[in-house]
This record gives sequence, structure tokens and C-alpha cells, in this order.
Amino acid sequence: MSEINQASFKLSPEKNLSDEQSALKRRVEAFLEAHRNDDHAIFIIHGAAGTGKSVLLNALFAGLQTHARQQPQHPLYGSENYLLVNHPEMLKAYKNAVERQSALKKKDYERPTTFINRMDKRGGMADIVLVDEAHLLLTRPDRYNHFFQHNHLEEIIRLARIVVLIFDEQQVLKFKSLWHSDDLARLTAGRPHDVYLLRHQFRMRADDAAQRWISAFCRRRLSPLPSRTGETPAFDIRVFADAGAMYEAIKDKDRTSGLSRMLSTYDYPYRLDGQDYFIEEGAFRLRWDRAKPNERLPWAERADTIDEVGSVYTVQGFDLNYVGLILGPSVKWDARRGEIIIDPAQYQDSAAFQGRDGIVDADAAKQRIMLNAINVLMTRAIYGLYLYAHDEALGNQLMSLQFEKGIKGDYDGCN
Repeated sequence: MSEINQASFKLSPEKNLSDEQSALKRRVEAFLEAHRNDDHAIFIIHGAAGTGKSVLLNALFAGLQTHARQQPQHPLYGSENYLLVNHPEMLKAYKNAVERQSALKKKDYERPTTFINRMDKRGGMADIVLVDEAHLLLTRPDRYNHFFQHNHLEEIIRLARIVVLIFDEQQVLKFKSLWHSDDLARLTAGRPHDVYLLRHQFRMRADDAAQRWISAFCRRRLSPLPSRTGETPAFDIRVFADAGAMYEAIKDKDRTSGLSRMLSTYDYPYRLDGQDYFIEEGAFRLRWDRAKPNERLPWAERADTIDEVGSVYTVQGFDLNYVGLILGPSVKWDARRGEIIIDPAQYQDSAAFQGRDGIVDADAAKQRIMLNAINVLMTRAIYGLYLYAHDEALGNQLMSLQFEKGIKGDYDGCN
């Protein structure tokens, strides 16, 4: 794999920032200096998938640690700072990006529960804590993972003078981390705070029409496929009536372009018991991603994972060049109503729906989580998104949209 495809490269603090990112970095740095002697100031950065949030955060953190460790004249010299992310694959990527940075250490990066429990045991407060993927922070106890309080972010704010966090409400994936923007408003009320929304799309080489198509799908609507201009469109949305044919296309893209993988909605059985579990669609049969917590490289970067199907948990936060996405049995088409139907009864991620206490409309929350997962899966690709639908009606509707645009298909129907 070329270096440019590696998450460690994409998270490198040496990577050039856009004008918007650079201006925001300066704004956050000014906020940090202005509130360095305050207790519990908060800066929130909102941004959809692919808007460059993580690379900005790590560039900010590298500058912060340079001030803290190497510049005795700087106001933040000697400050104690951390970057937290509640995602094991992203944590690997951050630690891998440290290796050529003299001001950064792997111990600077932690999971939130590890940080909270360590700081409570030690006593005292950190100065500045940066939180990536804050939408993955827990909003209720999780004794299995040794978190016994009620809200990750409340505890992090308690243990830090300043918190800078990245948040995207459309990437919440579990009941136990069910966040809304008004939850953040409650936590910032009465505290010094600032808010910024990143808008520019960096990941997807997609025009507005392609981005709108994906956004509409995640709101249960099927729009006409974006028109293709030229032989090679900027972003290639393509529908397959056979999962095996889509897999062959993804393998071809992996050979020619690199970093191309099969993904699926969580509609096929999987357990963390050391056994292999397979996704089967007709003659297509490929195993789910294997849990390898001790692997140095994240799942998306390992060459062997071309023979696996990734879940939303393996790829959240990562870029892929091409994605082959299996829309499983929970994603259906209602021809009478002319809309996509989301069926929680078909969703196999039982852990996503654990801890429903206090959730007023659990069914609506389930559907929101499932649509969020589709949003995450559909927004991983840089150059192309290939789709296969288990549901015959949805597959045929997608294929008809493809034929309307004159895009050659491989088959006449689905299943």
C-alpha cells in the first residue's frame, strides 16, 4: 500500500491543512490560551463524515504538545494534555502517526474510560483534553468496559480545564452513546465555550449530486443516480445485482487503485467468540472481519482484509478508495410508499440496542442508529461506492435507476 493511503499519513500532523482548517486551528489555539487558567472551558467542532476533523485535531494536538514540551517561553509550556478516542482502530492509527513526531508520545493517546479511571485513581486534573469521535462517548454506564459513571463527556469535563471535541450527530451507533446536539448545549451551559461547523468535504471526490444522493438514501429516499460525465466519473456510484460480481469488481479496484474493501450493514450473525462468521448472498460467501486487537495496523490497511467484509465498527473514521457495500435484510424498498424501509428486527447488532432506559421512542432511536450506520458505511469511499441489496424490491429499484442513466449493468434482476 502506498504511504498516502495509510491512516498514519492522513493523520500526520505534517499534512497540509486547508485554509478553513488552518483558520480554525488558530481559533482553537487562541481559545486554549485565553482559557488556560479557567476550569472547564469547551470548544465543539461539528462536521459531517469526510470534512477533515481528525487530521485537524491531530495537527492541533501536535502543536499543543510542541508548546507543552519544547517551548519554555510559551504560555502552554508544561501543560498536561491528552487526545482521546473511543474507537480501538482509530487509536491504533493515531499511535502509528506518532512515530516521526518528537513532541508526541503514544501514551498521549487513550481511550476515554482508561483516561477517566486513571485520572480518578491519580487525582488532579489534566490541562487540555482533545476528543475525537465524541459521538462515540458513552451516555450511560458500561460495566463490561469498566465505565461505572453515567456520561463519558461529563467525566472528561470534570477532569480537564479545557476540552476540545469533534462531534457528528449522524455517526451515533448505539443506545449507550445516544447523543443529540441539545445534550451538548446542556453541558456547555454556563461554561466558557465556542462552536464551529466544518463544511468542506475532503474524503469523497464527489460532486454535490453524488453527495445529495447518499444523503437522500440515508433519509429513506431514492433519487435518480447522478449523471456520469466522461468515461471516468469523479465519484462512481454503481449498482450490482450479484454480490459476487461486486466483490470481483472491488478486488480489481484493490489491485489497480489500492485500499478497496467490501463492507456490509450489520444484518448477518457475528459473535466475538473466536469463530469465523460468514455473509452469504447467493453464491457469494465471505467472512466477517476477524477481531485482531493486537494487530499494529487498522483493519482497513491490512492486505489480508480484502478477503473479509468490514462492519461499521471497523471502518468508522477511515478512508477507503472504493467501497462495495452489501445492504442486508434490514434495508428494504416499499414500492407502495415509494421509500426505503428500515427493519430493526433484521438488525443483528444486538449490542447497539442495549441500555434503552430513558429512551422515549426506542423504535425511532433504533431506526436512527441504523440509518446512521448506513451513512457511515456510504461515506467511507473516496472514488466510488458500489451497492448490492439483499432485498429484491430494493435491488430492482436501484438497478432501474442505473439503467435509466444508461449505466451498463451485469444482470437483469436481483437475487
